[in-house]
Amino acid sequence: MLKKPYVDTSFAENYFISLYGEKTDFQRNRYKNAFENFKKTFNVESAYVASSSGRVEVCGNHTDHNGGKVLSCAISLDTLAMFLPSNENVIYIKSEGYPDIKVNLADDDFEEKGTSSALVKGVVVAMKNKGYKVGGFFATFTSNVLGGAGISSSASFEVLVAEILNFLYNDGKISPHEKAVIAQYSENVYFGKPCGLLDQTAIAFGGLKKLDFSDKTKINVTEIDNSLSDYTLILINTGGSHANLTDEYASIPSEMFSVAKAMGKERLVDVDKNYFFSSISNFKNKVSDRAVLRAIHFYQENERVDKACDALSSNDYDLFLTAVKESGISSLNKLQNCYVSGSLDQAIPKALAISNEFLNGGVNRVHGGGFAGSILNIVKNENVDDFIKGVSAFFNKDCIIPLRVRSVGTIVL
Repeated sequence: MLKKPYVDTSFAENYFISLYGEKTDFQRNRYKNAFENFKKTFNVESAYVASSSGRVEVCGNHTDHNGGKVLSCAISLDTLAMFLPSNENVIYIKSEGYPDIKVNLADDDFEEKGTSSALVKGVVVAMKNKGYKVGGFFATFTSNVLGGAGISSSASFEVLVAEILNFLYNDGKISPHEKAVIAQYSENVYFGKPCGLLDQTAIAFGGLKKLDFSDKTKINVTEIDNSLSDYTLILINTGGSHANLTDEYASIPSEMFSVAKAMGKERLVDVDKNYFFSSISNFKNKVSDRAVLRAIHFYQENERVDKACDALSSNDYDLFLTAVKESGISSLNKLQNCYVSGSLDQAIPKALAISNEFLNGGVNRVHGGGFAGSILNIVKNENVDDFIKGVSAFFNKDCIIPLRVRSVGTIVL
């Protein structure tokens, strides 16, 4: 039986540390304003409340598609929902800054691809296909998971819809892994974006997690018992455009697959590292030198993820920071996803070089897909103000995004 919906948001403060790493007036006011907006919009006096984060990948750049490992982190930016169930067979969402969403649950027809409505319909269909119940609800969403910053705004949205349906109609029995798979199906089939499972899994589980993609049927998720409480993650959105970069992104998994194929396997994870290195001389005229470099990055990056996770588990922050720094250097020199081939626009290397001047013992690296987008800086808390002051001379304030580790996954409070 469902708990009663809340009549105010004072209860939410009990969750702020696990969601945002701190209690702030900003979050109190944000919740209060979202609640008042929901009541006014739908002429009701109560609401359920749910939250779904964004995510960053701390180490493990471009390894998941070839069965590698990633150190993922749910972050303190989130999509916040106020909602109530409905007797109508319709999901109705008013999402701040986006067109209204109204999805009929009676059919599985495709919505227009690339829309929020398509994401909702995809979640509904995936849940039906897996034998879960669906039903109507009405909601207001507001999000500070910035689109285009590489922190997975769409995955945050998808997993949130799945969790609301899980709470209202499935007694909360759907696992984080299943919610991630449902959300991925929505994005792949209905939205039309061929993403992997990394983003959705990191968000559904929350916290710092080691994700192992070696088993194609499931992701092996290992909890890292550390909140990085002495550090702040600072994302810098470089402002570089992702337009016309599809071929650059696609080349990375494609070239890694080509190396695996040259050794008779589907993915690099299926090829023993020692055998790979002993066979490099046989690759001539079969794969490019860049493909070999990217394969070397894959093997060494997996070892760095293990090293970073072990370091965090034993509170060895020097070793952790070293692993992340090495990851960034490898992405620059071997993976080569920090600059676009033949282009004089090099937003990522420039941002790395500038921010490095103000790290004061911290580390940085390209974040996510690379080529354009954002970089991740890990800065000691006492140095954050000086770091932000320093980089603010080069980047707009809204492009400098301080983050904390969020310890919980997508949740109905």
